[in-house]
Amino acid sequence: MRWHKRLLVAGVTGALALTASACAGGQVRGAGGTPEPAASSGGQPAATPAAQANDSTFVYAPNLDVVTDWDPATSYSNELVALQNIYEGLTRYDSQERKAVPRLATEWTSADGGKEWTFKLRQDVTFHSGAKLDAEAAKKAIERTIDKKGGAAYIWDSVKTIEAVDPSTLKFTLKYPTPLDLVASSAYAAYIYDVDAVDKDGKSDAGTGPYTIDSWQKGKETELTLKAYEDYWGGWKPEQYKKVAFRVTPEITTAWQLLQKGEVNFVQRLNPQLFEQAGATPDVQTASSPSFQNLLVLFNTAKGPLKDARIRQALQYAIDYDGLVAALKGSGQKASGLVPEGLLGHVSGMEPKQDLPKAQELLAEAGYGPDNPELKLTLTYAQGDEDQKLLVTLLSSALKGVNVTLQAKPMSWGAQWDLGKKQGQDIFVMYWYPDYPDAYSWFLNVFKSEDEPQFNLSYLKDSGIDAQIDSLPELTATDQLKADQAYQDLQKEIIQEQAAVAVPYVQKYSRALTADVEGYVDNPAYPNVVFFYDLKRKS
Repeated sequence: MRWHKRLLVAGVTGALALTASACAGGQVRGAGGTPEPAASSGGQPAATPAAQANDSTFVYAPNLDVVTDWDPATSYSNELVALQNIYEGLTRYDSQERKAVPRLATEWTSADGGKEWTFKLRQDVTFHSGAKLDAEAAKKAIERTIDKKGGAAYIWDSVKTIEAVDPSTLKFTLKYPTPLDLVASSAYAAYIYDVDAVDKDGKSDAGTGPYTIDSWQKGKETELTLKAYEDYWGGWKPEQYKKVAFRVTPEITTAWQLLQKGEVNFVQRLNPQLFEQAGATPDVQTASSPSFQNLLVLFNTAKGPLKDARIRQALQYAIDYDGLVAALKGSGQKASGLVPEGLLGHVSGMEPKQDLPKAQELLAEAGYGPDNPELKLTLTYAQGDEDQKLLVTLLSSALKGVNVTLQAKPMSWGAQWDLGKKQGQDIFVMYWYPDYPDAYSWFLNVFKSEDEPQFNLSYLKDSGIDAQIDSLPELTATDQLKADQAYQDLQKEIIQEQAAVAVPYVQKYSRALTADVEGYVDNPAYPNVVFFYDLKRKS
C-alpha cells in the first residue's frame, strides 16, 4: 500500500562530491565517483587531530510509523527514509546538477540507441552481511526485484536481459530505449542488496549503505535506530553521525517543542506559523525549497455527473488557485502543468486561474447552476492534512455560489484509496511525486488506462493517450527535445482537453533542524530522506 502518496514528503541529499559527465551518444557517463577521502587505505578513520568524535545520536522525528515493508524489492512506502541510508543503488540523482551521478557504479555507457547499458561497479564494497559486492550479486538483486513484481518493480520493465560480464561489469540489454541511469537512481526498487541476507522482519544485513539496523520496535515511539557500518566503502570521519534514531511524533507542535529542547534534530515539515517562528528561534535552522510533489484533484471521468467534461472544466475554473497559494504562506507554489519544475517535461505558462463566470457558464450548459437543480458532488481527501483541507474549504465556498454542494470527507489513506479503487467518489485529492526523477511516473501510474484502478483515480481511458505514454521512455532516452514536446502535448490533452485533473500547487519543503547540524541539502528525488552520512555535527 503506497501510503506515502498522500504524505507531506520531501528529501535531503548530502554534500558527498560524486561527479559525473553527461556526454551523449554512448560516451562514458560517469567519472571516478570516489568521494573525498574520509579514511586511510586500511578502512579506519583517518587521523584528524582537529576533529572531535561525534558521539551524539541524530534524531529524526517522522509523523507516522517508519517501516511497513523491510524487503528492498517490494518496499514502496514511508520506510524509504531509513532504507535509503541502509541500501544504495547503482546511481543517485543529483537534483542540483539534474542528472544521475555515481553510487555503486562509478561510470556507465549506453549504446544501440539507448537499448544497451553497461555499468562499471565500485571496487572493495561489501554488504553488511560481509559478502562482497560484484556484478553477479547486483544481477541477482535486480532480477529478484523484477521477479517479486511488487512496489515500483515496473521501473525495470524495459529490461530484457542482465549479464555479469565480469566481476565489475554489469550489462543490460533492453526491449526498448530507456534512460537506465535515471531508473537506477529510483527512490524505490533500485536497491542493490545481498539476496541471501534479506529478512522481512527487519534483521537484514543485506545493504551496502553507511548504516545498518541497530534495533526495530514496531509501534514504539523510538521505532528504529541505525548504527554505522564500520566497513562502509566511503570510510568515516570523526565528526559524522554514527548513530541515528527515528522518534515517531504525530503532532507537529510536539515535534517542534522537542526540536527546541534539542531532543530531536530534524522535523520534516512545519506549518507556516511554526516555520516562521523557527526562523527566529536561537539554536534552530530552517530550510525551504521546491519539491517534485504536487497536489492532484482527480475528477471521476467514468461515471456520475463528472462524466460530463463541461462539469469537470467548471470545477477547474472554480478553484481559487491564487487564494490557496497565498493561504499556504510559502509552503506551496502555483503549479504549471502536471510536471514540476526541475524535471524534463515541465511546461511554463500553464498556471491555472480561477474564473467563476466561466465555471457558471459551463455548468449552465450542462444543466446546472444558480437557476437550475442543485448539483451534489462527493470528494475525499487525506485526514489530518491541513493543506488539503484548505483547498476543500475554498472550493466548497466557491461552488456554493453556483449552486453546487461539495460533500467532502476526510479519510485515512487506506480507506480513501479503497473507496477510490471502487470509483466511490466524484473527486479524489492526493499528492504525487515520481519514483525516479522523471515525469513518466505521473502519466504511467495516474493517467494510463487500467482495468482495475490503482492510482488512475480519474479512471481516464484513452487509447491515444496510452500510446503517447508508452512512447515516453524511448523518447527520453533517444531524443529529449521530442520527449519534452510529447510531455507538453500530453499535459495539454489531459488537463485542458480531457479535464481529468486540476493541479493547484507544488509543495515546498519547510524543514527545521538544530543549528549544530552541518551539510544538509534537500533533494526532491528522495522524499523526506535525510542522508545522514553527509551530515556532521559542529564541534
